Amino acid sequence: MAVAGLLRVADDSASAASSMEVTDRLASLEQRVQMQEDEIQLLKSALADVVRRLNASEEQQAMLTRKGPTKARPMMAALPLRPTVNNGTVLPKKGSGTLPSPSGSRRDAPAPATKSTVKRTSSSEHVGPQGRKESAGDARGNRTRAGSTGSNSSGKKASESKLKEPVFNAEEGYVKMYLKGRPITMYMPKDLVDTYSLEAKAELPPKKLKLDWVYGYRGRDCRSNLYLLPTGETVYFIASVVVLYNVDEQLQRHYTGHTDDIKCLAVHPDKITIATGQVAGTSSDGKLAPHVRIWDSVSLNTLHVLGTGFFDRALVCLAFAKSNGGSSLCVVDDSNDHVLSVWDWQREERLAEVKCSNESVFAADFHPTDANIIVTCGKSHLYFWTLERGTLVKKQGLFEKQEKPKFVLCVTFSENGDAITGDSSGNILVWGKGTNRISHAIQGAHEGSIFALCMLRNGTLVSGGKDRRLVSWDGNYQQIQAIEVPELYGPVRTVAEGRGESVLIGTTRNYVLQGSLDGEFIPITQTHTDELWGLAIHPLKHHFLTCGHDKHVCLWDSVSHQPIWTKTMEDAVQSSGFHPSGAVVAIGTQTGRWLVLDTETKDLVTVHTDGNEQLSVMRFSPDGNFLAIGSHDNYIYIYAVAENGKKYSRVGKCSGHSSFITHLDWSVDSQYLVSNSGDYEILYWIPSVCKQVVSVETTRDIPWATYTCTLGFHVFGLWPDGSDGTDINAVCRSHEGRLLVTGDDFGKVHLFAFPCSQFRAPSHIYGGHSSHVTNVTFLFDDSHLVSTGGKDMSIMQWRVV
Repeated sequence: MAVAGLLRVADDSASAASSMEVTDRLASLEQRVQMQEDEIQLLKSALADVVRRLNASEEQQAMLTRKGPTKARPMMAALPLRPTVNNGTVLPKKGSGTLPSPSGSRRDAPAPATKSTVKRTSSSEHVGPQGRKESAGDARGNRTRAGSTGSNSSGKKASESKLKEPVFNAEEGYVKMYLKGRPITMYMPKDLVDTYSLEAKAELPPKKLKLDWVYGYRGRDCRSNLYLLPTGETVYFIASVVVLYNVDEQLQRHYTGHTDDIKCLAVHPDKITIATGQVAGTSSDGKLAPHVRIWDSVSLNTLHVLGTGFFDRALVCLAFAKSNGGSSLCVVDDSNDHVLSVWDWQREERLAEVKCSNESVFAADFHPTDANIIVTCGKSHLYFWTLERGTLVKKQGLFEKQEKPKFVLCVTFSENGDAITGDSSGNILVWGKGTNRISHAIQGAHEGSIFALCMLRNGTLVSGGKDRRLVSWDGNYQQIQAIEVPELYGPVRTVAEGRGESVLIGTTRNYVLQGSLDGEFIPITQTHTDELWGLAIHPLKHHFLTCGHDKHVCLWDSVSHQPIWTKTMEDAVQSSGFHPSGAVVAIGTQTGRWLVLDTETKDLVTVHTDGNEQLSVMRFSPDGNFLAIGSHDNYIYIYAVAENGKKYSRVGKCSGHSSFITHLDWSVDSQYLVSNSGDYEILYWIPSVCKQVVSVETTRDIPWATYTCTLGFHVFGLWPDGSDGTDINAVCRSHEGRLLVTGDDFGKVHLFAFPCSQFRAPSHIYGGHSSHVTNVTFLFDDSHLVSTGGKDMSIMQWRVV
């Protein structure tokens, strides 16, 4: 018996030892697999970086040889295994006889095989005014356009009524065109009368534009839209452009496949593939469907377009699964029911869909180790979803003793699989893995809403919120430290892990900050926080000035892409113009007040008030001796200027327009002024005596120093078919006189050849803005062009190539 007992004990210990060995071996194998995965990740990143650098050097070569811009080489054939799409155009799969449609959106995309099973509530109920601007009549008078809530592209279709064709009168030497049925007579220079023909074909411009830099970030109303890629590029979006910004090398690349506002972004676990979702928009050709684009961040090629015709209004949340190789993508749209759908994005197949909530949804994410579990949160809800045989089953988060917050604003996961949420009561709640119950609560982690939670690689949790505090927590949810972001930058909207110990922060005031958890933050990009209208270029330097309804005036260096200074005004700002010496700049507000600032010191030089309405144009004469101010009260105020822009005395006001002033240009000799108004009048003036000039013989041959008026013989070819006269917001001729650029209501920048005096002149068209383009202007040496977006608040800098 004793022997048998001994044998049994020996046997047990042997089997225990062997099972220990097995678990050890398993653990070490798991470690090795993890290490290999890390190595593969590094190799991928390195390869991505190499390809990016190759592309950059190829572009530089092409620039040197001046053969125009080169297309980025697509990534090696081994990487995208799906048919790719060149920055915006989907290439057909084999066997399809169709060519890619040149427009970015894939209208002819085949509908997914699975029919939508979710019956949506009609979305027409609270869409609100889609229009980017107010309707006709009096509202047109207000050039500050009332836009739709999401800075959506214009809801305005090109008007149905066809334009009456323009008429050329050879005897009198004028062309008459019609806007909204109203005739506009434009006299041409005498020496053109004999040779002019309306039928002549205009040429395309000799140059093109290439997007060079995008200023700004959309933090005011978007979340989880800031990430660091292994290549060292920070990825975020503004308007309809995704920016990939390498801060160390001061280089930006841009993904421009979208046609309207981007609202959400997700990075695949491979850290190369990116998904972005856009709103439903409107182009001059009609409606654009909301959809998700999945693209390669190295080649910038579009790989897939999902959900055209399925999603409604806009997309608000996107996330890739972490555990099944990232093959699933979950999406929440902005329909009344906020439909949650799960996709096999590589096959472009919808796996499941369900009504998520009829309240706002702020975040959706996959569980890190189980691709069948999704957590969504939003206004008064937190749901744990399980994907079972094509159906999403919901469990509600139970708050039990914890007071239920009004908003659950963000969610992340701990290393052991617990879900962690931040809410509008300032509490951080931990939900035990696989359950819908609270296992731990940090009460009052922040004062007010917690907008962002980020789990760092080392297991530290970082939270940021409305109180502008950034707090780090250890694995037991004990506070490690807290720092406050300066008030200037605003509340923390999103937090992302940076290089090494650093973190990236996006704020509600549209800043992206780089810094560490114990110290200083430096802005790496910034922009305005309300509608942007004023734009002026420095006459002698690569500087430009922007100002907007956020009361901020900002002087930018177009070479370093950094602000030189920013100044806050008492009123919303509408317009600006530099003195020809560059020493001072005049700023026009929405209240009739105007100010002059010293360009170097930003000190106030003088302040005046003319009328009590918005000042749409501030324009100094080429000799610097006069300032003309175009107001919404239908007058043009003239001031004599002395002492290099330091001294101002009022000469009088030009009255004659029956609507608000929209644009002004001075003659080369500073003796004459031409003006346009809201009812499409073109009037001429002798500003030194504030008298109108009615003699056609006097005005037709005047050479103008600038061409910013949208109406006139030299520019009438820029008006599109069916235009209602408010489609074009801004015009600018290049200083060397061969190019004309316009900004329109559909988010487009058009480049024409100058003069542009043939009807329906052809142009190169550039997207990027997602709102009406309020202003465009060439830098003093014509090397670059700057455009501003109204509601999208972005500033875009284009290289002239």
